Amino acid sequence: MASSARQTKGTARAGSTARTGTSARKRRFFNYPRSHVKSFRRWLPSWRVLLGTFLTGTALVAGIVIAAYATTSVPKDPAYAVQNQKTTVYYADGVTEIGTFQEENRVIVDYATLPDYVGNSVVASEDSSFWTNSGIDLKGIARAMVNNLKGGSTQGASTITQQYAERYYAGATVSDYVGKFREAMLALRLTQEQPKEEILGNYLNTIYFGRGAHGIEAAAQAYFGVPASELTISQAAMITAIIPNPTVYDPANNPDITQQKWQRVINRMAADGHITAAEKAEAVFPADTIKEKVATNSKGGQAGYLLDLVRRELEANGYGDGDLDTKGFTIVTTFDKTMQDLAVATAESIPYDGDHPASPNLKPTIVSIDPADGAVKSVYGGPDFVTQEYNNATRGVAQAGSTFKPFTLVAALEQGIDLSATYDGNNDVEVPGFYDKGQGVKNFGDAKYGEIDLATATANSVNTVYAALNMEVGPEATVDAAVRAGIPADSMDLKAVPSNVLGTASVHPLDIAHAYATFAAQGFESTPHVVQSVKRLGSGTETYDVPGRNDRVFEADVMAAATYAMTQVVESKGASGAPAKALNRPVAGKTGTSNDNKSAWFAGYVPQLATVVGLYQGDQTTQEQITPFGEYYKKSITGGTWPVDAWTSYMEGVLALPQYAEVQDFPEYTMKKVAPSPTPSEEPTEPALEEPVEPEEPVAPTTVTVPTDLAGRSKADVKAVLEGMGLKVSFTEEYSADVAPGVVLRVGGSGQQVETGKTVTVVLSKGPDPKPTPDPTTPPPTTPPEEGGRPGNGNGNGNGG
Repeated sequence: MASSARQTKGTARAGSTARTGTSARKRRFFNYPRSHVKSFRRWLPSWRVLLGTFLTGTALVAGIVIAAYATTSVPKDPAYAVQNQKTTVYYADGVTEIGTFQEENRVIVDYATLPDYVGNSVVASEDSSFWTNSGIDLKGIARAMVNNLKGGSTQGASTITQQYAERYYAGATVSDYVGKFREAMLALRLTQEQPKEEILGNYLNTIYFGRGAHGIEAAAQAYFGVPASELTISQAAMITAIIPNPTVYDPANNPDITQQKWQRVINRMAADGHITAAEKAEAVFPADTIKEKVATNSKGGQAGYLLDLVRRELEANGYGDGDLDTKGFTIVTTFDKTMQDLAVATAESIPYDGDHPASPNLKPTIVSIDPADGAVKSVYGGPDFVTQEYNNATRGVAQAGSTFKPFTLVAALEQGIDLSATYDGNNDVEVPGFYDKGQGVKNFGDAKYGEIDLATATANSVNTVYAALNMEVGPEATVDAAVRAGIPADSMDLKAVPSNVLGTASVHPLDIAHAYATFAAQGFESTPHVVQSVKRLGSGTETYDVPGRNDRVFEADVMAAATYAMTQVVESKGASGAPAKALNRPVAGKTGTSNDNKSAWFAGYVPQLATVVGLYQGDQTTQEQITPFGEYYKKSITGGTWPVDAWTSYMEGVLALPQYAEVQDFPEYTMKKVAPSPTPSEEPTEPALEEPVEPEEPVAPTTVTVPTDLAGRSKADVKAVLEGMGLKVSFTEEYSADVAPGVVLRVGGSGQQVETGKTVTVVLSKGPDPKPTPDPTTPPPTTPPEEGGRPGNGNGNGNGG
């Protein structure tokens, strides 16, 4: 029995084993659903599968992370424009700002210069674990992921290091998971390679704070007008509060929200131990120190013109490829703020409305240059750069008129011709070679001066004398002197032709100022420039080789004589520059008026400063006769009207400044005494000047007043009256259709004080002209000018004013 039972059990085990083996042999490679499990559980994976899947996934993710980290490196150069810093341009005082060049308003500061609470306010608000985390916040990532999976508002979880990584190195913010993963890898690598202070400092220099401010320094200036190093706890907290939404949280837009966000930052700073309880209690929302948000245009008004001149000068001297907009410089210009304001006020004193308004096409210009080194101290080239970018003073051109005569004078002096040399100063004098045979040179107003020396000819701007002088020295000598003084050789119509002495060339006002600055420097030429210093931000390294005084181009004795002659334009009684005598100090200069009164100038100087005031009317392609305006509406606009009056008014303010207050004299010069010619070529007549001036008060008892009621009386009667007053009488005749022959037409100097013994010219009528001739003052036809200048081929006739 027992044996039988054991056999049965053995047989059973064998059968069972056989069945099990058969079942095992038939089991599928992937046993799912599980065949040996009943009910719904057969569809559930076993714990072995779950564990294997988890381990495999973890290994895979770990491998990816390790591989990603191993292949991630910190770029050598940032992709973002954090390196881009603004350039600030100042007036000559180095303090008053003119404007900036910038792609972004950023000034990089060293983190070490900032109070601890500035950086910690950002840490408390944006990433409280910054100082201890590895660059990423796993808890924050998990929290954000759960929130996003639940359908809540999308959250980030980026640490300061991650934000720094995406802005500084990626060049843009990212929101997709792949981008966030790359950002996290870079953040981990950055934490290993850079100190936390460097990371936080770069972050503060990178992010945008609103109001156009990139970086903490620009933000401190934009909101509080102070450097970041001087921010208070409350101010730093407010700037930090703005970071998440600079527009919405700007106190100018939503002050209540800003204060709420500020309080949040203060609370967190205290909670994290960045400020004490006492500091928290003392913190007050800095409403009273917040700067008003003002919409500004950095190039509006005069600033745009000045900035444009700075940019043009520096770009012409090697500052290219956006250097000024991105590399960060401190530029100090040569412009004097007070002088610039005076120039603007003077130019804008012209009436453009009301009674007798100026033409809207009138272009006033003012330029002042320091003769010592060529520094441009002020320049007025237009009313507003935004509405008119074209600078009338540096880009516009106009015919120079008689401001060119001193170049011929200098050429003559260099050739040994003395100021005492005399020439025929009468009107309509035929100068051989100047015009076609039979055509005479005319003086302004057809004035006749008789035989006069060069000083007198300069004082009265006598065309006939200067025409003869130019033919004597050679027109090419006039061009050479002009170019050496500072007139560009390629100036429009600057040609070696006889009429160049009358200012047929069209020049920039800046060029005339350059040339007269050379005169003021007594022959030393300097390169005009508007920049005196360019330094790199941070290092303070000077990067600009400032141009300045060059070589002597005219000898001292030549300049002394030329300057003396030009002082007579101001000092001589009744001369066109006489208004400048009001300055009560030595002044030399020259008025100038172009043909048809299309431009008018006064170019003058004292030893310390050369200033040119110019007027022209038209646009960049055509010019027109200047429309009389204001108090000058009954006169032709010449250099002896508004230009010299404006020059005097402007210089009165300038010379009151401390740097110009000292009255300096020009080099001493004494005119040679030359006996007058006993037989002048023609009886002189009363000079017709650009702008008559009020008669001077008698300075000695030997003066008398020329009567004003002599016109219409007989020759004998008038002679008796004048000789009875101790005056000499000279008669000349003119045709007149209205007055009988032999009757007096006018008397020179009527109403003026003259010394006894002086000669007074009396003009008698010759009766009607039997052969009427065309008006000699009618100019020859011209072609339209270019670039706002006077046209011509170099053979025109200047007014000589």
